[in-house]
Parts: sequence; C-alpha cells; structure tokens
Amino acid sequence: MMKKHNKSLLALFLVGLFGLSACTFDGSDGKDGVDGTNGTNGTDGTNGVDGTNGQDAGAVVSTVYKASDVTITIDPASSTLAGSGTFALKFTATAKNQAGAVKPLTGISELRVISATAVTNSTDDGPALYWQNNSKAAGNSSTYMYCTLTGTRGSTNTCTLTEDATNPGTYTGTWAHDGAAPIMYAADDLNAPHRIGLRLSYITDTDGNALPDNVLSTMTYIPATGEVGVESGKDTVANQACMNCHGESVTTGGIAASIGHRYQNVQNCVMCHNPSLQPSAADAEEGYVFDLPAMIHRIHAGSHIATEQFKSWGFIQAEGWNEIAYPAPLDQCTVCHSTEEGQTSWEVPTRVACSGCHSNIDWTTGEGHSEYMLAQTDDSQCAACHSTGALAPINAHKVGERKALASLVQVTFTGASVSAGTLTVTADVTVNGALSSDLSVLGVKSTLMGNVDSNGEVHRWGSRPALTSGNFDAGVGKLTLTRALGATENASMYTGTIYVGTEATFCVGSDKKAATCDETADLAYGNPIEVVHNSPVFSTAIGVTTKTKFFDLDTVDAADEGTAARFTDDNRITVAVSKCEACHNSLDVTKGPTHGVYTFDQCMDCHNNDYPGSYHVNAVYKDADGNSQNSGVTFYNRDLVTVVHRFHAGNFDVIEGIYKDADGDVVGFPGVQGDCSACHKEGTSFFADDGGLTSGKRSIAVSGGYISPVAESCRSCHTSASALAHFESNGAITDTLPAGTAILPVESCATCHAQGKSFGIDQFHIIK
Repeated sequence: MMKKHNKSLLALFLVGLFGLSACTFDGSDGKDGVDGTNGTNGTDGTNGVDGTNGQDAGAVVSTVYKASDVTITIDPASSTLAGSGTFALKFTATAKNQAGAVKPLTGISELRVISATAVTNSTDDGPALYWQNNSKAAGNSSTYMYCTLTGTRGSTNTCTLTEDATNPGTYTGTWAHDGAAPIMYAADDLNAPHRIGLRLSYITDTDGNALPDNVLSTMTYIPATGEVGVESGKDTVANQACMNCHGESVTTGGIAASIGHRYQNVQNCVMCHNPSLQPSAADAEEGYVFDLPAMIHRIHAGSHIATEQFKSWGFIQAEGWNEIAYPAPLDQCTVCHSTEEGQTSWEVPTRVACSGCHSNIDWTTGEGHSEYMLAQTDDSQCAACHSTGALAPINAHKVGERKALASLVQVTFTGASVSAGTLTVTADVTVNGALSSDLSVLGVKSTLMGNVDSNGEVHRWGSRPALTSGNFDAGVGKLTLTRALGATENASMYTGTIYVGTEATFCVGSDKKAATCDETADLAYGNPIEVVHNSPVFSTAIGVTTKTKFFDLDTVDAADEGTAARFTDDNRITVAVSKCEACHNSLDVTKGPTHGVYTFDQCMDCHNNDYPGSYHVNAVYKDADGNSQNSGVTFYNRDLVTVVHRFHAGNFDVIEGIYKDADGDVVGFPGVQGDCSACHKEGTSFFADDGGLTSGKRSIAVSGGYISPVAESCRSCHTSASALAHFESNGAITDTLPAGTAILPVESCATCHAQGKSFGIDQFHIIK
C-alpha cells in the first residue's frame, strides 16, 4: 500500500512534468503566450473610520514581554495634575519588542492615577514632613482615580484617555465631568514636591495573558516649576534596602516579594500608605495600622511584639504579622533607613512611628514611656529628648555597636607544633584593647580543632581544649593550649594541616567593656538567658571574632601556612558572607550568642560533610489548626548546604519563623523561593566539569554511611517521594541505602540540570 506522503510527491511530480511552459509531445517548443494587462493599484491601508494611513508592521507594539520593558514618561509642561486648575495629563509609553528594540506602546485602554504631596507639617502631630494623598485630602473615599477610553468605569466618572492617532504611544487624559478630578486638591501647595504614579491596566503578553506584575511609573516633581526628579526629603528608605531581604524582581527590577506583585518600590507605597490611610474601627481593634512608618515597623516587629508580655499590656499584634520572625537585629535602624544627607528625617521620631515596635506605651497616661511615665498628648516634645544625644534613635538603639564591640575580645592563634604525642597551640589574647591573661569574661569557652585533608575537607576532632584550660606565660596575653593524643586516636591526626579557631562568647557591660555574663551584672544588652541544647546561654552575648588559622604540622615552623579549607576558598564556595549579612545584618544574629560563631570557617567545624547527625531530624508543617505535624521528611546530616537550604525552605523541625503550612506553601521566608542569587554569588556555576559540585564536595556523611551531595542539595527543598525516586534513578545514593565509603560516583544530575541545559536549574531558579 502506497503511503500518503509518497502519493503527494507523485502528484507534485506529475504536475511539474505536464505543466511545463508550452511543451509539446513532439519535442518542439510551443508559442509564447500574450502578456496580460496590468492590474490596478491597491488602496492605502487605513486605521478604520478616520481614513488615515495605517502603521507599518513593527513600528509599534501592543503587547509586552515583562513589566520592566515598559517606560512611561509624563510631560509635566503639558499636564495639570495638582491644585485648582483643570485636570490634564499627557504622557508617552514605549516598550521593547521581541528583538529588544524600543517602540511606541499602543492600545492602552485604562490606567490608574495616584497623586501625593510631601507636606511640611505645621502642627504638633506627626513628623515634620509627611506624604499627603491628594485624593483623600480632596475628600474622596478612594486614594486614586481612573482614566478610560469612555470617561467612565461602571458607574464611576473617570478621565477620558485618548491616544494620538498620528503619534502612537502618546496619550492625553482629560476630565469632562462636573466638578474637579478626584486627585485635584484645591488647597494643595504647588511649590512642594509632588509624586504622580501611573498604573496601567489590561497589559498582556503576546499570548494574550495578563502580565503577572503591574506596569507602574512614578514621577516626583514641583508643579509650580515643572522641575522633575526632585528630592522629596521624605524618602528615608531605599528600595535596595528592602530588596536585600525581599529580593529583586527579574521582571520589574523592583521589590520581588511585594504584596500581589502590585507596588514594587517604596515610592509607590507611600502614595497611599500615609497618615490619610487610617484603619477602620474593626481593623484597628485587630491591631492593624496602615501609615507606612508605623505599619512597616509593626510588621517587622512581628512575633517579637506578639508575646504574652505584650498581650498583658493590652496590645494586640495583627493576624499574619504576629508570626513574622525578623531575620536581623530589630533595633538596627540603618538596616533599612538611609544615613545620607536629606534622607534622615527618620532620626526625629514620632509617637506613631515608635509605637510600631514600642507597643507597650500608653501615651495618654505615660505608662511604659520611661520610669517617669511621661505622658505625651502630641509629638511636640519628642525631638526635645530624642533628636540628639543618648536617646536619639541611632544611639538609643546602639546602631552598629555590636559589630564594633565584637573586637573587644580577640584570640589570635600564632602557631602549632607536636612533640611526644602532644599538640601545643599558641595564641595572643587581647581584652578591651590590651594584651590580657584574664579570660574570665568568656561565656562559651570552646576551641575548634580538626584536620584538613588534601581536598580541603575538614574532619573535626571530638575533643578540644577549652580556651580557659590554657596557661599564660610571663608575657601578658601569651596563651598556650595543649592537647594530648587520645588512647584510641590515630597518630596521623597530628600530621598534615590542622585548623584552629574558637567557639567563644562574652558579654558587654554598660561601660562598653567586655564583661562576664551574669544574671545580676549591669550589661549593655540586658540579661536574658535562654536554654539551647540543654545548656543555659546568654541570648545577648557577642561572639569572639577569631580568625580560623591553618597550620601545617609537618613543617618546622607551623605558623599559619597549612592547606586552607574549601570553606575559605572563593573559587570553591559559591555563597558570600556579604550576601547573608545583607538580610541578617550580621551572622552574629543566628549563632553569635549561642555558639560565638558567625563566619563560614567557624561554621565548618560542625556543618561539614564528614560529621553526621543533627539536632533537627524531622521536618514538620503547621496544620489548619496551627499545630505542628510531622511531614515524614527526615534528615540526618549537618552539611552546611543542606541545613541552610532546608531551613530557608521551611523543611525544619519548627513552625516558627519559616515553615510550611498544610498546603505545602512556605510561610515566613521574606524573599522569593528559588532565588539562588539571594545567597549565591553572581556568576556562580554550581557544577564542575565532571558533573559534581563546584565546591569539590563528593559525599556527605549520614548515620550509617555516605550519600550523594548533588541530589541532597536539591532534596533539601524537593522532598516529595517522586523527587527521591528521580534522584535515585539517576544514580544518587540517598539515606534510603547509604554507601559504606566516602568515595562515591557522581550522579548524573548535571546531564540535564546544569546551567545552560534545556532543563538547567537556571530555567527554573533565579540565577544571576
């Protein structure tokens, strides 16, 4: 039977054979045909009823690939957007086409207009400068107005939006109804900085799908002069400060983890979230506030002000906000606020702004406002105490102080040697800026010691001498520590490279000197104690900033010349401490008070791939009733990659901070799940040429053996049974059946999932 496509080919061949021009079967040429008459010219294309010439294909765009491809430019000279004049709006809109060329954006059918003024406060209530929403100031219930093609939106009057037929991408908005346009406030100060925001509606991609992000534009200007790009004097928080934790959107360039992808920079938020936006009685009773300074402070204070102590004062933290665990010190104002001149109005506090965190104060009675119970009926006296001096926010909150004071105690290791089975380590010790033989200020007193193999992997020792077990020689501050080889230990421990560091903490007295941690002492950061791993620790203690040293015991002079661990090799570690500190401010936040460690070369002592076991074995989730439920996901290793991934993915054994809910959604992580760039250095390649990890890590120790590191890195987040089956079917060794050796074959993950592959991780994660 002849296949259909062969029949088609035969037909085409016959048509070609018998349709040859003027061929005869007698072998002679036929006569040429007579030329036909010319056809008439076609009419020019039109735009429809107006009869004008149509646009060349590609001259304009009507769809958008991502929100950041759109640029909106308001023409202040042709616009009247403030005061008592007649409303007029003129702007141009452009967008990138598929080739990346900028073209006029045609077909905009609806937009939202928001207007705000930076008002100089003439009253004793509120900050010296505040944002005023002009629609609210004009007495309207809404904070914005619309522009549409018809001049109406349902039963609501809007401005009429018109696109210039001869100049596509240029639009005007006019008001054709009785009365003033909603954003026009007659008593507005036209010499003050104004901010106009436009938000486009019904913008779609080439498939007709609505963009997931709003298309936004903001202009700050002076209406009286038309000067644009002016400083408002009120923008005290930079977008980058928010993006340090919440991530940068790859589609808008704004704050990624904003509410509903709607308003992705601070300049947008303040136009509605200002003193004019007050909660209803019901919202206020539930603890909500909407003025931006108070709202942001209260949101980030989160679970800290949702404690029973705050409840006993009659304070209610709002639903949803009460579970937020802020990842940095709560009192470090400059984590968010600018210190640049002209952007420091936050340094003069108000009752509303301060109440975001200091929610135990009753301003009417003064209860909670110092031991003197200072009642405040307005904000006129706030600056008298809190603008300068010890009670200014930047000083009262000890901004940057803990980082600076961490150097009060320093242990600098200077050498290591072995004789007759005993290791001797020497160090210089300084306390409060001077060489000292007194380490009584230490809370946690441990040292960190172990071997470093030729691949840079660390192998911790089970026992290490405490810093306070050493002896000081005649020279003040010269510490000597000794460690005898254990009866069951192999002498090879004392060959090759070892690492030496500290796990130590101290407290700071009110005199800003290093002090002993004591419940009754007068300490700068208070005296709260918590219990961690069954041991009491001061949650206000500071970690000793000792640099981990590497000593080669096979050399005559083993002074800081050994093989460095891979945790200190920039070419092998893909995460930067600066990336962590962008959100956490300092890693002292997480492990400083309890362990005195906050650098990778300190973390590596426990969190390496040769030290099995974990205090966090079973991941849990929060059910619909708020109770902790075992998810069935178990982990048995302390490897730093696994621990950090699973904690930030909510696969941990706690339901505070970051956790998964009953639907499997991650709650509490401030950024975007899958944004590798939040922690990993730019330009990172996760896979080596052989398909293993760039770090060179080739196995991870677990209880009972070793498992594959590539799959385990992914499995920290991808915890389903199907994912596990996928890993194992592609050669991964998991804790289902660990291997008895640390020398493992490389699983084949990189074949499909290396960067640049069709299913590369860069296709599904954000990698810069």
